[in-house]
Parts: sequence; structure tokens; C-alpha cells
Amino acid sequence: MLDKPFERLNNAGGCIEKIHMISISFVLVIDQDFFFYKKIMVASYLLITLTLTRKNGYYADRICKGGFLLAEKNFLVDHLISEIKSGTFQLDKKLPSEHILADQFNVPRMVVRKAYEQLQDLGFIYSKQGKGSYVQETKKQIPLILSGDVSFTEKMKEFQFSFQTSTIFCEEIFYDQKIFQSLGVESDDKVFKIGRLRLMDDFPIALHTSFVAKSTFPEIEKDGPDITSMFQYYRQRGFVEFGSSRSTLNVIFPTLFERDILQCSSLIPLLQVESLCRDKRSNQVLEHTNIIYRSDCFTYVI
Repeated sequence: MLDKPFERLNNAGGCIEKIHMISISFVLVIDQDFFFYKKIMVASYLLITLTLTRKNGYYADRICKGGFLLAEKNFLVDHLISEIKSGTFQLDKKLPSEHILADQFNVPRMVVRKAYEQLQDLGFIYSKQGKGSYVQETKKQIPLILSGDVSFTEKMKEFQFSFQTSTIFCEEIFYDQKIFQSLGVESDDKVFKIGRLRLMDDFPIALHTSFVAKSTFPEIEKDGPDITSMFQYYRQRGFVEFGSSRSTLNVIFPTLFERDILQCSSLIPLLQVESLCRDKRSNQVLEHTNIIYRSDCFTYVI
């Protein structure tokens, strides 16, 4: 059954139904058996690109070859990640050379090189000039509670992690309807955003941005640059118990600014959490919070 896409491949003639059938086979088979992943994905690429070749000539033939290379690289990346996670390749141990893997998987060395580059971007391996590639130490996973009524600083102290906070900006923002409305202020009021970079062992793991109204905290423009814990700041001003509204969770990929701040590649997904922090006694909204976490540094408690 699984070889049928390859049998149909020999007679590919631009039939759209054949493309749909193989695409569906690819989705179903990928979860049934990891080792069929490569076969079915290559078949999908080949059928689609051979159809183009018949119509468009040399240019599509180049696309076909590129489809093969991409499929082989993706398979190799998934295979190596699986081997690293299972312990087949140990921490700081040298991985097989490009030449050995190319022979083992019958792929061009360029495919292995690209797979290693992607694994390095994802943080699984590192390279030594002239010596090869090695397994990277796994980042410490931090339990994280995704709500706006728990202090990040206090939770890190509770877990006894070595962490630091650096306030990197405190500035007034232009009118933003969503933020201004959530804070319950008018368009002519002033709202400031305070950004704190969270670091563990001097490594950036999260960026917390708090939006607060000057009408609620008149000294925020002056105090903001020195704030490392918003909850502590609120307590100093008479707010004792905190609650949160429903949190919104999104998975995003980093912008150039976020890649620079969090020292991550474009391939590391980020977890974005938006929530409101309220004073439980008065139900007043104290801040609109936007937090961006490196997904490879946390485990999540929802």
C-alpha cells in the first residue's frame, strides 16, 4: 500500500488527483511509522515537480532536484534530533562526519552540511573549526505558569534558579486602542511600557513588557528604568493581592529585534503571552502584559 505512490509516479502526467492522493498519504503515514517519513515525502515532491518538468522544461527540473534535497535534509534533521534525544549521541561527543552520513544515507554531502547547520540554529549541536560537530548541552527547562497573577521573579527564587533581570527600556507609547482600552484610560492619557530582559546564568530567556498608565502610577516615567519586579513596585504603592484576566497564548517566530535581544535564530519559536494584571480588592487593571518566552527554555503549566 505504501509503495503505490511510487508506482503511480512512473506514469505521472499532470493529473491533479494524483497529487492530492499522495499528499494525503504523506500526512497519514508520518505518524504511523517514522521510517516511512522519507519515502512518502520524497514521493510527494517528485510527483509534483515531475508534472512541472513536463510543462516547463529545464527550470522545473531544477525545482525537482531541489525538492529531493529539501526532503532528504528534513528527514536527516528529524533522524539526528531523535538520536540526540534518545542518548545515542552523548553530550560533547563528536557527531559522524559529513562524509560518513552522506554515505550512510546515500545523500550529497551538501544535504548533511545543511542538516548540521539547521541543528546548530536549533541549539542541538555546536561546531569546532576544523574538528567537526558536537552535541550541545540541553538548556535547563524552567517550569512556567502562564497567568498574570504570579510574579516571575518570585517563582524563579522559589525554584532557586540563578537569574537576573535587566530593564532595557521605559518609554511612552503612541495610542494603541487595545492597550488603552484594557487599561481603562482615554486616548489623551499617557501610557508607558517597561521592558525587562530575563536572564538565567547570563543567558536571555524571556522579554517581559508591562504597559502601565501614568494616571494610575504618576511616577512611572521616573521609576520605570529602575523597576526589576512590577509586583514589588505595586506592593510598595499599596496593592497587595493580584488577579489576572484570561491569558492569550500565541506561538510566533522572532523578529530581527527579538532575535538580537534573546540571542536566538529565526528557527526558534517564541511563546507570546498577553494578559492583564488586576488589583483583587478594587478590580482595577494595573497593567497590560506582553511576555515573550524562548520556547526551548521552558516547560509549561497552564
